Amino acid sequence: MEGKIQLRVQWNTAILLAALLALPAAAQSKDSYTPSPLDSAFGPIDPSAPAIAPEQIIRQFAAHESEFQQALNRYSWRRDARVQTFDSDNNVDGEYNEVDLITFDSTGKRMEKVVYAPQSTLQRITISPSDMQEIQNRNPFVLTTGSIGQYSVKYAGKQKVDEIDCYVFDVGPRLAEKKHRYFEGRVWVDATGLQIVLTRGLMVSGATRKHDPELHPPLTTWRRQVGGGNWFPAFTKAEGTMRFPAGTGHLTQNIRIRYAIKYTGYKLSSQ
Repeated sequence: MEGKIQLRVQWNTAILLAALLALPAAAQSKDSYTPSPLDSAFGPIDPSAPAIAPEQIIRQFAAHESEFQQALNRYSWRRDARVQTFDSDNNVDGEYNEVDLITFDSTGKRMEKVVYAPQSTLQRITISPSDMQEIQNRNPFVLTTGSIGQYSVKYAGKQKVDEIDCYVFDVGPRLAEKKHRYFEGRVWVDATGLQIVLTRGLMVSGATRKHDPELHPPLTTWRRQVGGGNWFPAFTKAEGTMRFPAGTGHLTQNIRIRYAIKYTGYKLSSQ
């Protein structure tokens, strides 16, 4: 179909949302995370110093992320991924939806099973198998003690998210390995438990450390406590109007798109 484009949906996993030793101010580049207007939706950020050293906070929440990753590997859950486009009157004019069950087989091996996948009604964009791999393999984003050396983190201040007092950090890749993808964005860390409770950002190419914000809006991932301990992903969302090639000459078309992933039904495996 002429003019149809392929959307390379870049899912952070999740929203999501990482850290490490702060970059010196002189080392910050134009590719560093640019705060979104959404970042102030919870109120102003207090830039005053935290009660404990930022480096200590980073070490603590990276250790908790390692614990979270291990815990997540013992759980099954349901993932509902949805992509919608909107017309000029703000009505949904196309939708892609896939629901997967992430569980274990009889031997205890992790497996994913599609349980619901109606025919896509998207007309102006398409979702490719590689897009689904982004959803399945990169979401939720987890920054562990083992991976933190790949990133640099800069303390941004303190902010309340709903009723949770948080420390805020800007995160970007320290390295730039070719063909590797890195998270770039912002994370909110619970000031009491020192665990990541909210992330906002996207995956960037390690080769260029660049992204096109018009094609790939930042994804926000909210987490919730499961079993009274670790904070598990609950919902990931991104929405924006993006500019795509129209397929003719240098013409472009603006398409408003909404991405959403719901994570429900967390259940500790008996395997």
